[in-house]
Amino acid sequence: MPGAVVNMPYVTVTLCIPGVQGANQCATIDHMLLDTGSAGVRVMASALGSALAGGLPAQTGAANDPTGGSPIAQCATFGSGYTWGSIKRADVTIGSKTAGNLPIQVIGDAAYPTTPSDCASRGISNVGSTVATLGANGVIGISPALTDFPLAAQSALSATYYYCPSTGSCTNARVPLDTQVMNPVANFTSDNNGTIIRLPALPAGGQVTAIGELVFGIGTRQNNALPSTANILKVDNSGAFSTVYQGRTLTSYVDSGTNVLRFPDTTTPTLGVFYVPPTTLKLSATWYSADYSTVRKTGTVLTVPFSIANSSNLLASQYAAYDNLGAYWAEWAFLWGLPFFYGRDVYTALSTAQVGTQTGPFIAF
Repeated sequence: MPGAVVNMPYVTVTLCIPGVQGANQCATIDHMLLDTGSAGVRVMASALGSALAGGLPAQTGAANDPTGGSPIAQCATFGSGYTWGSIKRADVTIGSKTAGNLPIQVIGDAAYPTTPSDCASRGISNVGSTVATLGANGVIGISPALTDFPLAAQSALSATYYYCPSTGSCTNARVPLDTQVMNPVANFTSDNNGTIIRLPALPAGGQVTAIGELVFGIGTRQNNALPSTANILKVDNSGAFSTVYQGRTLTSYVDSGTNVLRFPDTTTPTLGVFYVPPTTLKLSATWYSADYSTVRKTGTVLTVPFSIANSSNLLASQYAAYDNLGAYWAEWAFLWGLPFFYGRDVYTALSTAQVGTQTGPFIAF
């Protein structure tokens, strides 16, 4: 990250002990990272407070737990690192919408202080060790996925879910879908088929800050209609599609939780990992929908323009919002981070959701 507050979209969430709304049973937490690249609510134990963190009921029910009663914990991996902590149940309120009795991750709580070795040894950093390293008090994951790791319902996988009979003993777990960390939007009682993130356009040199909107539902109310002129791209259940850039086909996500456009380009100068072209580059890439067939030439193809400016010059202003900040990534992937969102309404339709004649998952802008 170029800075903990650069291109980080924050929302506020209220977490309560399920079915209880008293002041001592709830916490309202700001600076929660809004992330279209992951599914589920994750909150730092330090932001939740020890009393409430301890008061939230533990999630149990791993399919391979002989007792069925051991608490569940998780190693959740992201492009920038991992978070480790207990799975608890909470009522989750964002704006006027509540998802009741939702499995969430409490990051870095005292229940399981030792990270399992297969999680800690993955060669990535523990981004959830502190608020400073995460850059937020937690994460609100609103990707197209309904749960965060469907494959873990089929097999006990390394560095994913665990059941923990004691504080020092955690075993890889097979966790049913209804027990996994869940997308809160899918669990609202209405306006639950997707989201819209609306952010303003920015000047070329960035802006001190930017204030936008998070809208729940697509095509369910007057304020969330999907325009007939919108670009619509089918994605897979995790939000993935393909980007072709400089002749390479890259796995891609439209990911508000990534603060730069992150992609491999060996022709553009870098300082560290950040692109520093001498003049701003006007570039483009081609998007292919997840259902695109190269044999039949069917599916959606879109040409998407973007700009990359000199990150050193940009960050010297110490602003918080930039739409042309890019960084090199050696992976065969292209993350369309928050710079893509500025000046657009970006729609994320959930897996299996119905939006008019369209069926999710898809993204649109």
